[in-house]
Parts: sequence; C-alpha cells; structure tokens
Amino acid sequence: MKNFTDQQKGSLLAFVAVVFITPDSLFIRLSNVDTWGLVFYRGIIPFFTVFFGMLLIYKLHFFKILFTSGYHGLIYVITFSITNITFVVSIQNTNVANTLVMIATAPMLSAILGTIFLKEPPDKKTLISIVITFIAIIYIFLDSLKLGNFYGDILGFITAFGLAVGAITIRSAKSKNLVPAAVVGKLFVASFALLFIESFVLENTDLIIVPLMCILCVAIPFVLVTIAPRFIPAAEVNLFFLLETIIGPIWVWLIIKEQPSIETLQGGIVIILTIAIHSFLKLKNS
Repeated sequence: MKNFTDQQKGSLLAFVAVVFITPDSLFIRLSNVDTWGLVFYRGIIPFFTVFFGMLLIYKLHFFKILFTSGYHGLIYVITFSITNITFVVSIQNTNVANTLVMIATAPMLSAILGTIFLKEPPDKKTLISIVITFIAIIYIFLDSLKLGNFYGDILGFITAFGLAVGAITIRSAKSKNLVPAAVVGKLFVASFALLFIESFVLENTDLIIVPLMCILCVAIPFVLVTIAPRFIPAAEVNLFFLLETIIGPIWVWLIIKEQPSIETLQGGIVIILTIAIHSFLKLKNS
C-alpha cells in the first residue's frame, strides 16, 4: 500500500472492514448463546487472537505502544468497550434493521464532533452525502420503529455515538497506534460479561458459529477500523458503515427470513448509491 494515497488507504481499510462486518448480525441471530455469553466470547476470542498477533509483530513493544497512547488510549478503551456491549444487547432486543439504522447515524455524529473538537468540518461532498443518507435513515426508521423495541433502539443509538467518539479519538491521535487500546477494550468487554454470564457452554452449531463470528466479523474488522481514521476523516470512515445498514438485514432476510421492509430496501438503495458516488469522487480527486 506504499503507493496509495491516504484517501485510498483509508477508504480501502474501511471498505474491507465493513465487508467482514456485514454478516455479523446474522451470526448473532443464528447463535443459541445467551446475550452475555455472546458478549463474553466476542470479547475474549478477539482479545487473544489480536493480542497474540500483535505480540508476534511488536513483541514487548506492544505494552510500550499501549502506555504511550495516553488519554487517547483510555478514551478509546472506554468507547470501544461500551459499543461492543451495546451492539449485541441491541441486536438481541430489537429488529436487526432497527439496530443498524440507529448505528447509521454515526457519520452524522462524527461530522458534528469532528467540527467541534478537531476543527475539521466535512467537505461539501461528504456533507451532502451525510444529509442524503440521514434522510434515507429517517425514512427507514419511521417505518421500522413500530416493528422494534425502544430499549434496543436506544442501545443502537448509544452504539452509534460510541463509534463516532471512537473514530474522532483515533483521528485526533493520528501519530499513535490505538490497536493495543482496542485489544484491552476487548478484555474489558469479556470481564464485564463475566458478571452476568449464565453458561460458558458452546454446543452443536455454536461451536462453529461463535468462533467464526468472533474472528471474521469482530477481530479482523476492529483492527482495520482502528487504523482507517488515521488516513481519512472519521465521518468518511463511518460513512462506509452505512453499507451494513442495508446489507446486514439482507443477510438475515436471505438466511432466516427476517424480512426487511420495503422502506428499508428503498432507503438502503439510496444509501449504497450515495456511498458509491461519494467514494468514487473522493478517490478520483486523490
């Protein structure tokens, strides 16, 4: 990736991360593990996977990188831990489409926070994309609200806010590597889940589904998402996550027949086209 511009690097990392994340909601639905069991495994398996991977790459420098991340690292550990918990609990308490629609507000929140704290207002293309996608989200949400649960929807919004704060934190610490902080965040998630977990047993298909989900949909994407905002603005990184708003429910629809509404499909088409055009124009300019 040496010959890539920052825009190309950031866009590629964010896109690949989202491709891996899209089946995540489906795996959560397919598993028979209780909510806190899922939260535990989604914390502990990615923790060990990435921790050992980083020890191989950085050796004991891993701990030096972690401690030199300072208050940025601390903020990221907190926001990363919260979003990992609220996402799973939200999916378990409302329609998948509802959760993903709420999370889709992250680009707008990132743009607002970036303008306030980083003095980095979104450019005209990004601003227009955020406005169009936000209108599409409202269109989807007005219909899906009656199908879901208020508790799950609120947790979905908290997840979106946490993603926005996390992306802004990474963006404000471009010279620092916050992947070790994310690894510690995963350990925090698993530790918190221990307070509520009822059983550690994985049976039948869960022996395949849970590890597969934790590595493909959690471990790999969280590394990519932690690196991407170092190259492009936080709002642009989160803009890619709008793809999950439409693709996630489609996976669930195709496999377990939890059908998204016509409004979700219509709004999703608008979101995908907007992101595709935005990404093409930004990459072309870079």
